[in-house]
Amino acid sequence: MTIATLYAVCGVMLFGIGFYGVVICRHLLRKVISLNLMGSGTFLVLVALAHRTPDGQPDSVPHAMVLTGLVVSVSATALALASLRRFHRETQRTELSLHAERRGTDDA
Repeated sequence: MTIATLYAVCGVMLFGIGFYGVVICRHLLRKVISLNLMGSGTFLVLVALAHRTPDGQPDSVPHAMVLTGLVVSVSATALALASLRRFHRETQRTELSLHAERRGTDDA
């Protein structure tokens, strides 16, 4: 197993754990953290894909995509946390209610 393969496997595992957290967890902060975990897994897979040949130079396009993705990820996380804080201030809740999701109304 090469280092690139190990990175790819770890990236897929991180993405899977993050996806599980997004689907299963009801707490909104855990969902934000899970989305960040999914993004980190994607970045690891892209870094693994950049290393195509053992002796050659790595491809610079996936590295540039990872750097751009990191900036976008930080910005999206800040926006999500600000939205979560406002949601908590308005409703005093940090979880989505199953009844509120079905009706599309707030039952707090």
